[in-house]
Amino acid sequence: MLKTLSTIDLMVVVLLLLFLVVASMYSNLKQKDAETYFMAGRSLKWYSVAGSIFGTNIHAQQIVGMMGVGYSVGFAQSHYEIWAIPAILILAYVFIPLYRKGQFFTLSQFLEQRYNAQARLAYTVLIITFIIITLVGGFYIGSRMLGLLTVGTSYALSYGQGILLIAVITILFTVFGGMESVVMADNILTVIMITAVILMGTMTYMQPEIGGLSGLLKMDHASANKMHLYLPANHKDLPWLGIFSGLTILNLFYWTTNQYQVQRVLAAKTDRDAKLGIIAAGFLKLLIPFCSIGAGTAAFYLFKARFGENAIKPDDTFLMLLKTVVPDGYGVKGLILAGLICAIFSAIYSMMNSVSTMAAYDLFKKYIKPNAPDNEVVRFGQGFVVLICAIACVLAWATFDPNSNGNFFLDIAKRTSYIKPGLVITFFWGVLWRQTHPFAAVIVLLGSPLIGLSCDWVYENVLTHIAIIRDTFGVTFGFLYRVFSITVIGSIFLVILSKIFNRTHPQGDRGAAYELVIPFGGIGKVLLQVAAIHIPMIFLAYNGLVSPQIVAIPAAILTFLLCLWYWKTTDSETPFYKSDIFYAGLLSGSMVWMMYFFA
Repeated sequence: MLKTLSTIDLMVVVLLLLFLVVASMYSNLKQKDAETYFMAGRSLKWYSVAGSIFGTNIHAQQIVGMMGVGYSVGFAQSHYEIWAIPAILILAYVFIPLYRKGQFFTLSQFLEQRYNAQARLAYTVLIITFIIITLVGGFYIGSRMLGLLTVGTSYALSYGQGILLIAVITILFTVFGGMESVVMADNILTVIMITAVILMGTMTYMQPEIGGLSGLLKMDHASANKMHLYLPANHKDLPWLGIFSGLTILNLFYWTTNQYQVQRVLAAKTDRDAKLGIIAAGFLKLLIPFCSIGAGTAAFYLFKARFGENAIKPDDTFLMLLKTVVPDGYGVKGLILAGLICAIFSAIYSMMNSVSTMAAYDLFKKYIKPNAPDNEVVRFGQGFVVLICAIACVLAWATFDPNSNGNFFLDIAKRTSYIKPGLVITFFWGVLWRQTHPFAAVIVLLGSPLIGLSCDWVYENVLTHIAIIRDTFGVTFGFLYRVFSITVIGSIFLVILSKIFNRTHPQGDRGAAYELVIPFGGIGKVLLQVAAIHIPMIFLAYNGLVSPQIVAIPAAILTFLLCLWYWKTTDSETPFYKSDIFYAGLLSGSMVWMMYFFA
């Protein structure tokens, strides 16, 4: 692919990447102690929080993988972006105050304060396992893209060489940079990636076969209906019922209990910076459905018209669009390629920074050398990064096929779906129910993968033979339904075990632990108000009394007004345009409009 680049395109790629390296490494000159190395001195302003969160979240798996799913499945993949907004708001208004109150370095420390040391260790092991699985996917898609970018050149990279290159660069950034360098890089990457995906999406929509977003919607309505958010309940990957059950749990995991994402808000300067940062990142996420997933859906029609149906592999959609719709000689192709290369590395070294932090504080200082000086803590975290990178490299080389025709984004989601529900159960029951017992929490946390495997067996060997269940949920047990099943069954186990343990092993007055529990009444009241607004709207749209596109406008406005009312009753001394609640309302209204309009 690179052999088709003009000189100016190559110059843009090289200059942008050099700027990224120099700018992010310059920040390393100021680093001194462990808190600065791992948490950027807890000094991040809201825009740095937003850029780092988005840079960590929107990586090569997102840009390339989401576009590939948009191509093969359709716009329904946008739920991973749109339906993340409720979880983002829960992080902002439920968990940020709790996490930041304790000045934690890791969420493992939060669990130890709420439960016990065993919960902390279990979380550390599970999250590191999750990060390794995700890293394997990052190394796979990154190496695959680098191989395609360099094919036919004198410096073409094999799959194994690409993995090693990514690993080396990741180690250099993480080990010698620390969080301040990672955040600086994330912010630069965010600007480059947003510019790249907007350019790619715009140029795809501008193709004569597409005729803009409006042309895509008309074309889609007349043929494949891929620009709709809701697929049948028995769809194997993205059933609408699974979106509002299992995907809700996955989003809650990612945005409220996931160390490498939440670490950014822990490092914010103030609570307001943390809240505004996560809300701003939510607005950036709403670009992805149009610029990446929608562009992938448009590519389905474009490639079908030019090359024939199914002529392109889903995971190659991005590079084929780059070759097909982006002109040479203006630097645009170089800018987009720089965005892709940035995306390959962004989430990887952000995850490595979090692995380094957890290894240093949850393993080294907790179990190996509690009184270790800062320099030893930092060195241990750095060494652990090298170890995890080595493990991920071997697994990426051994478990992924670089010539695969599948959607690796969904594959990664399925592989990690056994781990995530237990984490959500433990955190949410811990902050909403005072009687959640530490022993029960640890058992459910470690046992959720076994619950998931049991759910698979029961469905495939028993329930699939019942016609109404098979017709409703599909022949195989979808991973979104598995996630929801684990959550429900795990929650039942947790309540029962807590009741038993509270009789046999009373917790007593655990003091600081109960300061992390919040009353559910306030959350329940907000949920009832949201239901009062949307149930009538959904009834009208579902029964065809009013089109979803018309309902979208009043639904969005009423959602925004509900947030303003919440501002009036809780923070009216702050002008509404300076309140984070005002921007949360705009974000919520935007999400609601999209959920209705693309029904």
